[in-house]
Amino acid sequence: MLAFSTSSPSLDDDKITPKSGNESYVALVWRRLKRSWTGMGGLILVILLLLMSLFAEFVAPDDPKATDTGFAPPQVISFHDKDGNFVFQPRVYALAETDELDPVTFQPVVGPDYNNPRLLGFFVAGAPYNLFGLIPGNRHLFGSTDGQPVHFLGTDKFGRDVLSRAIYGSRISLMIALTVVFLVTVVGTTVGMVSGYFGGTFDAWVQRFVELVLAFPQLPLYLALTSLIPVTAPTNVFLAFVIIVMSALGWAQMSREVRGKTLALARIDYVRAAMAVGATDRRIILQHIFPNVMSHVIVTVTLAIPSVVLLESFLGFLGFAVKPPLISWGLMLQDTSTYSVIGSYPWILSPVAFVLITVFAFNALGDGLRDAIDPY
Repeated sequence: MLAFSTSSPSLDDDKITPKSGNESYVALVWRRLKRSWTGMGGLILVILLLLMSLFAEFVAPDDPKATDTGFAPPQVISFHDKDGNFVFQPRVYALAETDELDPVTFQPVVGPDYNNPRLLGFFVAGAPYNLFGLIPGNRHLFGSTDGQPVHFLGTDKFGRDVLSRAIYGSRISLMIALTVVFLVTVVGTTVGMVSGYFGGTFDAWVQRFVELVLAFPQLPLYLALTSLIPVTAPTNVFLAFVIIVMSALGWAQMSREVRGKTLALARIDYVRAAMAVGATDRRIILQHIFPNVMSHVIVTVTLAIPSVVLLESFLGFLGFAVKPPLISWGLMLQDTSTYSVIGSYPWILSPVAFVLITVFAFNALGDGLRDAIDPY
């Protein structure tokens, strides 16, 4: 005799076995992205870079315009007092003239002042600032507890703190990169999808214009266009002109890549089915084609941002990107234009480290997003 169970399934079984089919597309991508340590590392670095640039006044330990001793070397953080005993609170020793004389020049030898250590801490009082230009404050994320300037990466030729200037410079460099990439993505994606979807004569004329833009030698054109602005022009006008020039010359490659993806998607069965039932062109492009090119667009964006950062740094090094009093990584690298400066004061190359970290962060995030988006 067969026995049938009349017991209903318990609610605990549903809690133990969640229905993965109910997960959203974003949840699926996020779950796969969390498995990539490079992608998560890049995401964390990108978030930290954006927070650093957004709260630059609070993060920077000193006023980037304040002057001190020119080309002062970096002050090393120490956990030892003058007798060599270990101490828990970190400190730095400022450079001062000692009683010893140089045997060649007979000048006083400069060395650490062990008698007057500067204790370090977090959320310390320092140079006053206006956060976002509105909120006054004088607290900094880290620095000396007595409010004296500390140069963790040394100073430049004018005695300005290199670390503080690099933190402030991230705001301009990342702002230029994000703005340029946003404009390039919007224009390039729109032109590429429309051109690839409609095809025919319209596509042929659009592609001839895209090829004309791609044919321009970009570097000489950058230098020629940026040199047209007079030196006396306002800083915001010069900055806006640089962004417009970079965007105008960068959208064509994005458009060509998106067009290739659109040509392949326009022949897929579900797109042809949408055409057959009378769906409008706008609906087909936005609902069926655009979501399927998003994976390529996102990866291209994360790879384009470091490219723009490198381009801005290069143009800033040549003096064609950002003008004082603004601060950018490229503008700071102008101090490294001579080999004698690099050999004698190598800490002036510190902005290169910020550029490399930014490039690595966005590239790692792009690789992680590509692997996370493609399966879905």
